Amino acid sequence: MKKLSLFICFLLSAPLLFSARIIRGPYIEDPTQTTMILKWQTDVSTPGWLEYGPAPRCNQIMMVVPEGTQHKAVLYGLVPNQDFCYRVYVYNEARDGAQEPAEGTFRTLYSAERKTVNFLALGATGADKPVGENGEAVPDDAAAARANLAELMKKEKSDFLIHTGNITHSGLNEDADREFFAPFKDVLVKNPLFVALGPNEYGPDRENRESKAFLRANYSRYHDMSWSRATPKYYSFDSANARFVFLDTNVAEGAVWAPEIGEKSTQTEWLKSTLASAGEKWKIVVINAPAYSSGARGANNEVFLNWVKIFEDYGVNLVLQGGDANYERTFPMFRGEARPRGVTYVTLGTAAPQPGKRENPDPSTARFVSARHYAAGKIVDRKLTLKVYNEKGKELDKLEIYL
Repeated sequence: MKKLSLFICFLLSAPLLFSARIIRGPYIEDPTQTTMILKWQTDVSTPGWLEYGPAPRCNQIMMVVPEGTQHKAVLYGLVPNQDFCYRVYVYNEARDGAQEPAEGTFRTLYSAERKTVNFLALGATGADKPVGENGEAVPDDAAAARANLAELMKKEKSDFLIHTGNITHSGLNEDADREFFAPFKDVLVKNPLFVALGPNEYGPDRENRESKAFLRANYSRYHDMSWSRATPKYYSFDSANARFVFLDTNVAEGAVWAPEIGEKSTQTEWLKSTLASAGEKWKIVVINAPAYSSGARGANNEVFLNWVKIFEDYGVNLVLQGGDANYERTFPMFRGEARPRGVTYVTLGTAAPQPGKRENPDPSTARFVSARHYAAGKIVDRKLTLKVYNEKGKELDKLEIYL
């Protein structure tokens, strides 16, 4: 505490007219085996400071974050396979010290010799706030579902969180707190976030060339994903014996500034090389527009025609996808038929929007449930288990795959 007190004294020597309050976060992104990014937002411009270290020694390293409202701290000098804890501080109301810290934990990515990975995954969290015919408040089922799912998810043992896209219904950052950051605060404070962009991230005018700035203004400036030539649009990361590959399907949803997905496109060539270099690792792909779906929207033909054969030829084990507001799992699919060593497609389509019905029946479907949901995945060496739960905690499905 002596070191922290010195930091506080240093910061208090600078003029500040208002106390500060954390209104978003902290949340964690872009983990590696040796680094991590912490972000948080305050209601007024202020410097911030934090301390972190190997759990439970949270005060081993201290750092100051420059004044602003959008705060970003890159944590260096970490080690693989390790649990860390952190504390984020801002001024108290009297400006004579720090508020009680916002605290969290995280785990660095595992090195290749480790054989265990735990992760959470969910789909669209964006749903507009309902109002009555005369503008009166009405029950918000989506908000209740978010709260229930978050309460369940925070109890899970997990290394990171996967989102299959459509964080908000509008794509606007101004809706992100109500629809994502606030309800899932206790999940985000300890799980690095990885997102596969959905069409909402490109905005309601994504079919117009004037929409170019929307993604950066409302998404990119608030998120850091693993580096690639086109981050945040597509990227990959490894943890233990698994490679996770995130792709951008939004050109197939009309987004003119999304990367192409055709046979000779840069994204498709990158996909092939990324899968080829994974060797004998688990290969898990995350997309938004579904390659297989019997839901209301159905399968996206452009995604199916351009990528399904690649997934099969390069040995993808599991595809997590969004798009339709339901839960669905296919049989293992190969060349359009159910085969024991094929690719399994799991639609994680809604954590908030009204669940949809099975309007396009397809023989590929092994399980379909119209319910809001989340998934908890666990890899132990050559076995992957994925359990899916509804907002009441009822198990909807259980999938086991062997490498």
